[in-house]
Amino acid sequence: MSLFPLFLKLTGRRALVIGAGHLAESKIDSLRAADAAVTVIAPEVSDRIAEQAASGDLTLRKRRYQTGDLAESFLVVAATNDPAVNRAVFAEATASGVLCNAVDDPPFCDFYFPSIVRRGDLQIAISTAGNSPALAQQLRKELNEQLPLDLGEWLTDLGNLRREVVAAEPLNESRRLLLHELAQRQVCAYDQCPSRLLAREHALTNTQTAEKA
Repeated sequence: MSLFPLFLKLTGRRALVIGAGHLAESKIDSLRAADAAVTVIAPEVSDRIAEQAASGDLTLRKRRYQTGDLAESFLVVAATNDPAVNRAVFAEATASGVLCNAVDDPPFCDFYFPSIVRRGDLQIAISTAGNSPALAQQLRKELNEQLPLDLGEWLTDLGNLRREVVAAEPLNESRRLLLHELAQRQVCAYDQCPSRLLAREHALTNTQTAEKA
């Protein structure tokens, strides 16, 4: 199976979760981390999800799934312990053009939740196309142990430097090479590195030129 890797902007978009047990909890956490507007439908609810609903972190409808529940949803997660219900959700999603993930049932998924390694804005997503979630989790663990803990902070600083260069330097080969040099962690790991000084020198030179024009 050939999958298309994609990072979605879910802020404010309606993400529906059918089911509110332990299967649903990690999926809800992932959706909330992306600032999705999460709605949960289930007749029985875990204590943790009930607490999230009580604090306003998600919308809870304490009842069984009904046809038509997917209206206005961007995506849906079917996370009940009844495969027939999950597949009914998938069928409605397919008919409605809504992306669906039926937990632990790969043939009835439009997308999978990958294992994620995070360092600030840096995300590395790992998928086995549903073949072995355990392998994806093991690879995540290995990568997590190898990546520096301060990589997210460094990326934020690198982003600020990149914006300085892009604002000051026209699109050309010199700018491309400079941006690649900035992305070398061993070069930019300290405040007075040559690339930082060069980037700010570019910004200052171009600003002064613009002021004289």
